[in-house]
Amino acid sequence: MKKINKLIAANTPQETRKKLKSYIIGQDDAIKSVAIALRNRWRRSQLDDEMRPEVYPKNILMIGPTGVGKTEIARRVARLEDAPFLKVEATKFTEVGYVGRDVESIIRDLVKVSVKKTKETFLKEVQKRAEAASIERILDVILPRPKSKTKKKQSIGFANEPSLNLFEADMEHDDSETRGAYREKILSGKLDNVEIEIDVMKSSMNMEIMGPPGMEDMTKQLQDMLQGLQTGKSKKRKMYIKDALKSLKDEEADKLLDNEDIQIKALRNAEENGIVFLDEIDKIVKRSDSMGGGDVSREGVQRDLLPLIEGCTVSTKYGSVKTDHILFIASGAFHVTKPSDLIPELQGRLPVRVELKSLTTEDFVRILTEPKASLIKQYVALMATEGLTLKFTKDGVRRIAEIAWDVNENLENIGARRLHTVMEKLLEEISYEATEYVGETVTVDKKYVNKYLASLARDKDLSRYIL
Repeated sequence: MKKINKLIAANTPQETRKKLKSYIIGQDDAIKSVAIALRNRWRRSQLDDEMRPEVYPKNILMIGPTGVGKTEIARRVARLEDAPFLKVEATKFTEVGYVGRDVESIIRDLVKVSVKKTKETFLKEVQKRAEAASIERILDVILPRPKSKTKKKQSIGFANEPSLNLFEADMEHDDSETRGAYREKILSGKLDNVEIEIDVMKSSMNMEIMGPPGMEDMTKQLQDMLQGLQTGKSKKRKMYIKDALKSLKDEEADKLLDNEDIQIKALRNAEENGIVFLDEIDKIVKRSDSMGGGDVSREGVQRDLLPLIEGCTVSTKYGSVKTDHILFIASGAFHVTKPSDLIPELQGRLPVRVELKSLTTEDFVRILTEPKASLIKQYVALMATEGLTLKFTKDGVRRIAEIAWDVNENLENIGARRLHTVMEKLLEEISYEATEYVGETVTVDKKYVNKYLASLARDKDLSRYIL
């Protein structure tokens, strides 16, 4: 995929770090490791054919408490690189032989994401041609080609208006000037509320057939056969031109797409640029001092993950996928276990270890103010829709950060997620009565924060349930 390699090439590790810092506060070590891993993928693509297959991605294990940015780093990286990205929780999977999802479904889901992404890219490329074709079909209804010399009148009605008679001079005139005039009217929206009768494809049933693992090819063939029974069938429908244009544009775009080509490129995209984020991997780890009990299938899931991370071939309904060069980023809090409790083989498949630090009061202050879409900017924008101006002072922001940090320390530490609950409680009254403050300015300073939150934060029993 030249396009994606070019995109990755445009981002050196320093540039990737700079872009990620626009959204993520702190955690420099983790950001640096991810930036290097992404650049190494581009470096691999530049190697000769003999060396390239020998270079494997350096998978990453992120260790840190909840709410410090593990998931956000992976999510932002996927957006930055426009790569197929899948986030899964390791606890959803079970060892083969137990009831539950098997780990190979991770790759099947990743391929689905890649196919959807690739199709969207192709759709953007054919949008103009699809729109032009759909307008021509509408023009063929408004200005049909003459079939006989009998003069007829066709009534085309505007919504909530008397019918208009478009005479033969317009209806059966096929010269480019007349069609051009009506084309401009359709594009400008002047004919949006004109009702026409037009042939549209019957919508096929979105039938998803669930087959047993390992039989995806047969399942796909059966699904394609059932959907093929309805393809090509059309029916006449009365629609407004604005609705017909949208419906026909989708039809014409599908005709222009080469589904086989999309699947081939999507499979290659998933193989070469896919990113899988395995969250809560610590929950499938058996404690070293554990004497059995509730650990059934945990070690089995780790063993099932081994070939996936090391490199194997997985059958999907779109074709076979090699996992050799998919980047795996695993993360876990490791509160009651430690990374060394992972089975040795899996530890070796995750060579890059990064520890994410707990967030401090200063980090909370920066999280509230620095990112492009920080919480404070979000609430200011939300209240502005009601005509209310919300202002935060520096001492007010710091007090919010102090309360969030204090609650985290004394109760459960949920990291930056605590800011969401604190901010929601702080602005609950304003959000409820926003319509009564139209045109006014509300300043959130230290005094305001203490009024609504200080007593609540001090009452440990109450804050346990509210904050």
